[in-house]
Amino acid sequence: MLEREMIFNFLFFPVKMNCTLCETVLKNKTADFYFICDTCGAYLKDQKFYLDNLQEIGIYEKHKNDVNDIRYQNFTSPITNSILSTFNSNHLGLDYGCGTAPVITKLLEDKDYQVELYDPYFYPNENYLNYKYDYIFSCEVFEHFYHPKQEIEKLLAILNPKGSLLIMTLIYDFEVDFKDWYYRKDPTHVFIYTKKTVQFIAKKYNLKFEIQNNRLIVFEK
Repeated sequence: MLEREMIFNFLFFPVKMNCTLCETVLKNKTADFYFICDTCGAYLKDQKFYLDNLQEIGIYEKHKNDVNDIRYQNFTSPITNSILSTFNSNHLGLDYGCGTAPVITKLLEDKDYQVELYDPYFYPNENYLNYKYDYIFSCEVFEHFYHPKQEIEKLLAILNPKGSLLIMTLIYDFEVDFKDWYYRKDPTHVFIYTKKTVQFIAKKYNLKFEIQNNRLIVFEK
């Protein structure tokens, strides 16, 4: 009986958790172990269910992405096209969280663009912090952040004035049942953005922003 009670308490009465973006104490929780932040509108997975590094790497290594795959190129094309229409080969970019197949970087470099790579697991060289960038892009990365506040502030610190931070992540639409939403079922997706979250980030850091097709967020410093 005591063991059953411990399991029940572990699942339904979590330790205190603050929003990892705005630091608000989280109280409102969905039935599937996500908190909803009253301040910034984000959906956050209960930290008890975070994966460790080896578990995360195991999942990422199963992604069969190929930089020469036309479908993959098309999927990432909103970022690629936005950069090509706004910046030129004299500007310096950063592919943050590039993963095993940095397809956007490959397509940009084919046009003589200059792009630095960083990924904590697959391109862990932190020399990228020694530069200032005209644009920084992250494709399907921001939903994985355990500490989005620190990540955003770090990236804005190395982004030039008038520079752009391009984020590709699926923004939650309230018309969709969150519990059945495929995007939140990925065990590595711990921080889900809503339009309120995007607005909060823009206001907090004095950024202009545009949301395209409910997936591409472009912040301008």
